[in-house]
Amino acid sequence: MNTLPRTRLLFLLAVAAPVVLALQPANVDAQTKSARPPQGLTAGTTEKEKMNAWTVGLAGGLLEGAPIRLAAEISRVVDDGPNLHVLPIVTRGPTENLNSLLYLRGVDMAIISSDSLEEYKIQVPQIQSRITYLLNLFPSEVHVFVRPEIQSLQDLTGKKVNFNTQGTAAAYSGPLIFSRLGIDVEKTFIPHQVALEQMRKGEMAAVFFITSKPIDAFVRGRWEPGFKFLPVNYEGKFEDYYLPAVLEASDYPNLIKQGERVSTIAVPTVLVAFNWPKASNRYQRVARFVDYLFSRIDRLQAPGFDPKWKSINLGATVPGLARFSAAQEWLDRQPHRAQALQ
Repeated sequence: MNTLPRTRLLFLLAVAAPVVLALQPANVDAQTKSARPPQGLTAGTTEKEKMNAWTVGLAGGLLEGAPIRLAAEISRVVDDGPNLHVLPIVTRGPTENLNSLLYLRGVDMAIISSDSLEEYKIQVPQIQSRITYLLNLFPSEVHVFVRPEIQSLQDLTGKKVNFNTQGTAAAYSGPLIFSRLGIDVEKTFIPHQVALEQMRKGEMAAVFFITSKPIDAFVRGRWEPGFKFLPVNYEGKFEDYYLPAVLEASDYPNLIKQGERVSTIAVPTVLVAFNWPKASNRYQRVARFVDYLFSRIDRLQAPGFDPKWKSINLGATVPGLARFSAAQEWLDRQPHRAQALQ
């Protein structure tokens, strides 16, 4: 009973042996190929290094905000395949952009509101030496829009003022500005369109907008007589981060009479970079980015891009920050081109 199976087994092994031997060289060769520091892996590693060599991360902010849109447009214009690749990054907002620049790996640049630095004065005492600016993108004007019975900023004391949703520029800069003015208001953080409807009903005293003028809600909206913008005067308390600005009849013909102006302040929206050491690879990446962006700025001013690019001034300064060295060097090499864009 045991002999027969053993015999069959020996027979099967004898038949199979030539097949095994015939296949063996191919199998051994395949194992050898997979064990070599292989050409495919080397090529893949080279491709990976090439892709990362000139890639820079740009923190842009909330998906619905203007900064991330500008970041995407910048990325389109400076793209040069393996020679330069900008990755726009969605974050939780302007203040988070600065946080990402300071602490998040892979982030070389960010679009911030200049007064975002205020939050880091205690946490990072040398913050202004760790961050440099590449470009003052555009001013975001403060709009304090109030009901008819409100005649001055002081009248808002103890009343409801909306600062848009958390994470927006208004939600950060608004309370900071009111604190500097010494005016204590009841802060709300709901979507502005909801707050504007509450204003019409008398449930909200004011809304605080901070964005580039003109704002559609005030250009297209119809408001009863007495609804207006309040002036915010530029004083010494605002010199560290802010700039003087005005709202005019040409901006809001339905709310400002011809010939009248409403004084206000503006928060610069700034493209900044970490202050990398000059000899570092990260510095070289940002320096190449500066050269591409400044040299191609006219492309951003063409139709199809945000109209804000048309008023760009490459030479504009930013309160409280030093300019990135490579950006200053570019301006020094091409002063006439920079002046043409002012």
